[in-house]
Amino acid sequence: MSTITNHEISLQSAIDMTTHYRANRPSNFPICETFEKEAIQKLLDTTGCASFRIYYGMKADDQVDAILVAADAEGNDILPPSAPAVSGTDDPVILEDGYRCPDDCPPSSSLNS
Repeated sequence: MSTITNHEISLQSAIDMTTHYRANRPSNFPICETFEKEAIQKLLDTTGCASFRIYYGMKADDQVDAILVAADAEGNDILPPSAPAVSGTDDPVILEDGYRCPDDCPPSSSLNS
């Protein structure tokens, strides 16, 4: 795992990168995806979580989606058991199905328009 501890970039770098991405993105890739705070908090509250990882997956309709998982301090994915979880358990979660733009886009900002 990399030893980078600061993932911050400037607003201008983010504008440049998102502008370049929008100009070149394949039509099945989203501009962005939005996840509820409660879902992200549940992911971060996973026992042993030191970070989270974003995978990209493709649904049957060829739409690309972000898939978020917790990772431990050694960089290992923290995954739920293969069998479906019982309601109310504290099993790790995998997040997907963020609010996808397009069609469910956030208000206009310098990062998306």
